[in-house]
Amino acid sequence: MVQNKKNKGKLIVFSAPSGSGKTTIVRHLLGIKDLNLEFSVSATSRTKRGTEIDTKDYYFLSAKEFKNKIKNDEFLEWEEVYRDNFYGTLKTEVERIWAKGKHVIFDIDVSGGLRIKRKFPDETLAVFVKPPSIDELKIRLKKRKTESDDKINMRIAKASAELATAPLFDVIIENDNLENALKEAETLISDFVSQ
Repeated sequence: MVQNKKNKGKLIVFSAPSGSGKTTIVRHLLGIKDLNLEFSVSATSRTKRGTEIDTKDYYFLSAKEFKNKIKNDEFLEWEEVYRDNFYGTLKTEVERIWAKGKHVIFDIDVSGGLRIKRKFPDETLAVFVKPPSIDELKIRLKKRKTESDDKINMRIAKASAELATAPLFDVIIENDNLENALKEAETLISDFVSQ
C-alpha cells in the first residue's frame, strides 16, 4: 500500500476538460528542475497509438491484465472509460517516484484526480485548469485537427460535466492567457512543494 511519510514526496494533480491546456502546463512544470517533479505514467488497456512507447507514454496492459491488477488492489485509482477500455494509476508508479525522492505530478481526468485527493488529502494539491469558455474550448479542439467533429462534440459534452466539478479541487487556474497560467502554476507548485 502506498503510504506517505514525512520524508516522502507530494502529489500534484492536474485535471481539466480536454483542450484546457493542462498537458502544456504539466510539461512546463516538469522542465523546472527546482520543483523536483516526475510525471506519473498511467496504465491503460487501450492499444498503442502511433509512436507511443510502453512505460514512457503509458503502461500498456491487456484488459485481462488490467482486471487482474484491479482484483489485486494494485491501483491508486482507475476507471473503465468504455467497455474494457481502462485507465489508472498503479501504486508502484507512485512508490517508484517517491523512492527517487521526487514529487509526483499527474495529468489525469477529473474523477481520477478527485480519487487521489480523497485518498491523500494532506499530501495532494488538486488543480483544475479551466478554459475561458466552452466556445473557446471547441475552437482549441478544432485547431488541433486530431479528431473528428463527432469526437470533438463528445469531448465538449463531457467538458460541461467536468467543469461542474471544478469547485471540488483545491485551486482553479483559468487558462485564458497561457503565459499567465504557466506563471500561476509555477508559483502554486513551488509554494506547495516547499511546505
